[in-house]
Amino acid sequence: MSNPMQAMASQSSREPQRVIGVPGQPNELTQTETRSQTIVGPVTFTLSNLDVRGLGNNPADPVNSQYIVAEDEYFVASVDVEFNKTPLTELLMCLGTRINIDFGLEGYGFKAAELNIPATKLTQKGIYKYHVETTPTRPAELKMPSGLYEIGAVATVGPVENPCTTKIWGHGYIQAVLLQVYPAGQD
Repeated sequence: MSNPMQAMASQSSREPQRVIGVPGQPNELTQTETRSQTIVGPVTFTLSNLDVRGLGNNPADPVNSQYIVAEDEYFVASVDVEFNKTPLTELLMCLGTRINIDFGLEGYGFKAAELNIPATKLTQKGIYKYHVETTPTRPAELKMPSGLYEIGAVATVGPVENPCTTKIWGHGYIQAVLLQVYPAGQD
């Protein structure tokens, strides 16, 4: 070998790239290396704290559970979504990634209904944990007859909401919490 650079290049397991230089000058040999092939890191998220709660101020019984509501009482379903902290996650949070949660309510019994209640949130720069909650609604508005309902949530993360839109890049689910609905006027 004529110089140490060529000797190093010949020992590399990768083929160096030849760059044609300026006429009259020798061709260049080049090769690059980064600290990591995954420097931006993976993007992951977890779902936790699936919950439902009645918002009534006058429950049938003062010690009544938040999980028991009248047909005409407002309630909300919610879940927490937490993302890991990597450079790529930081970028996606900053770009405004849409978090869509589909709360599925499956009724037990022949009169009970099956329905979905959507909720959505847009990510913000520097925030990695989100509490996603449905709009307050009443069982009667959703045509939910009295009965017992099992609730689960399905998450879809993405796309981002800007001109550099991306595809949906995350899915997940969490289950189950129970909600009992009783006829209005029974309190």
